[in-house]
Amino acid sequence: MGGPDSLDAVEPFLYNLFSDHDIIRIPRIIQKPVARIIAKIRSKKTRHYYEIMGGKSPQKDQTLQQAHELQKALGDNFKVVVAMRYWHPFTEEALEELFSEEIERILLLPLYPQFSKTTTGSSFNEFERVYKRSRFPEVRVIKIKDFHDHPMYIEALVKKIRETVEDPKDFHFLFSAHSLPLYVIKEGDPYQKQTEKTVRLVMDHFPGVPHTLAYQSKVGPVEWLKPMTEEVIKDLASRGVKNLCVIPVSFVCEHSETLYELDHQHGNLAIKLGIENYLRVPTLQSDTLFIEALRDVVLKELEKHES
Repeated sequence: MGGPDSLDAVEPFLYNLFSDHDIIRIPRIIQKPVARIIAKIRSKKTRHYYEIMGGKSPQKDQTLQQAHELQKALGDNFKVVVAMRYWHPFTEEALEELFSEEIERILLLPLYPQFSKTTTGSSFNEFERVYKRSRFPEVRVIKIKDFHDHPMYIEALVKKIRETVEDPKDFHFLFSAHSLPLYVIKEGDPYQKQTEKTVRLVMDHFPGVPHTLAYQSKVGPVEWLKPMTEEVIKDLASRGVKNLCVIPVSFVCEHSETLYELDHQHGNLAIKLGIENYLRVPTLQSDTLFIEALRDVVLKELEKHES
């Protein structure tokens, strides 16, 4: 999705987010004016989140580093560029950089492990809009939908957990994923089932460890996927859980959902409620095993299209 790279970018970032009909279904004729109002109102509170985080989201820098590492892993026959959805570098900027070389094919690689039409789908739709109206040459486009159950991705998650928790059996594992409006799931979106499968595959490596999957970052009045992470923390504390390990399962970079929500809001809540050890597993970022997983995803997808 991208994130504000300065405090001044918070309001325009929110405007771009709430203008996206794939994720926020406001009647199209009024969506942009309503998005401007929502962004102006919410930016005052949201700006404070980024002040606590040091004045910006680290997501852009971390994603550019991921691209750099993936470029090294894939070699000179590939050119890896970054396209963010709601802030720079936008899709058009990514295409400008991409076509500075002679490009034969474009492969779209989402950094959302689990597919949703509100995230990966929205990014694909934006790519199509920009590419069709652009002056760039027409080349074949290949789309990777997800990698939620890729063995090396699962292995990378397991490795991060083991690096964070010395003795897993002493902890309750709380997986936290970005929530979605329930109507999106009822329309057939695979996000929930894919997230549940990711968690199940990770937990195969931790037999006997209690765990819960919860959701965070709800926006607006409609019903969203539950249970919410905050409510699960309250419930676990009330049941006497003292050691809690929180695992961000749908995020591969740090941003407001991890640094502000999970670390600041939920971490402080947990300690206040009597949880003595609150650990949060870092996102994968440029972990060597994760980069190798992405490389494998890319090469296997190309093999499918060449066979």
